[in-house]
Amino acid sequence: MLARALSHPHSLVFAQTFVSTVRLYRREPSAAQEAAESVIALLAEHGFADQLDLATMQRGWAMAQQGRHEEGIVQIREGLAASRAAGRELVQQNSLCLLGEAYMEMGRLDDGLSALTEALAAADEHENRGSEAEIHRLKGELLLKQNDSNVAEAQICFERAIEVARRQSAKSWELRATTSLARLLASQGRRDEAHAMLAEIYGWFTEGFDTADLKDAKALLDLLGSQS
Repeated sequence: MLARALSHPHSLVFAQTFVSTVRLYRREPSAAQEAAESVIALLAEHGFADQLDLATMQRGWAMAQQGRHEEGIVQIREGLAASRAAGRELVQQNSLCLLGEAYMEMGRLDDGLSALTEALAAADEHENRGSEAEIHRLKGELLLKQNDSNVAEAQICFERAIEVARRQSAKSWELRATTSLARLLASQGRRDEAHAMLAEIYGWFTEGFDTADLKDAKALLDLLGSQS
């Protein structure tokens, strides 16, 4: 890497933070944790404080995704507290989104919904909507896990997530939300409709087929195709 060749600490921190972020969005928790811990080590070595809240939050998400739920949630909350203290609105919204996901993985559904409600409020307050589609999608998933009677509300959340993603031309968020909606429709016997909508967004992609999101979408497409 150029940052290593230059031996420039700030550039190294920035580069490793970017790597950790990409790994997180690719849903690669082990690699994301490794990159986040590299950032944390660099910050400690050089006495920097910038990016510590983000790296801590990302490490927490990675831990939670690997089954270390309680440790991960503690880390995410630490990152959230630090971002609030520093007034970093973008990191706060992302922290709340990942906190909601970690709570869902742990089965703390009410806590997860509370975190996502707060994340949506932060998006409205600061007009920062980078994670809005994913927040709506996660809310839908939490509602489905919470109670079978929440199906209609969950569907609205998935449709809202797709709408937001399309408006932002955020194809990765659109893919995730469409996969969630297609899975829900399929459970209602609407398999052809589910297959058609998922095939459309899946067909947009020309690379990245080794990523978790595209693998999940392809597996669901194959299942729906076999059931048609």
